Amino acid sequence: MPIAVDIDVMLAKRKMSVGELAERVGITPANLAVLKNGRAKAVRFSTLAALCEVLECQPGDLLRWETEEPADASAGPTSGSTAGPASGPTADSTMA
Repeated sequence: MPIAVDIDVMLAKRKMSVGELAERVGITPANLAVLKNGRAKAVRFSTLAALCEVLECQPGDLLRWETEEPADASAGPTSGSTAGPASGPTADSTMA
């Protein structure tokens, strides 16, 4: 994902545990872990604001944009793939 989450960096700087941050922000430790590990699909501005307030930081201290790396282009095609369009039914067309 091109958005990297650096909550763990701020936690270390503030010498704070995930559990303490979750409690002070008002979210579950499990939901904070999803956000911290970059698995979240979205974050509410109210949650981001609460994180910034508790950690005394700016949103840019917690989130940063990274370019997406292409999936190891030097390795070439994976087994079973072709250089051209697929010649035959796709997984979607066989699921009817």
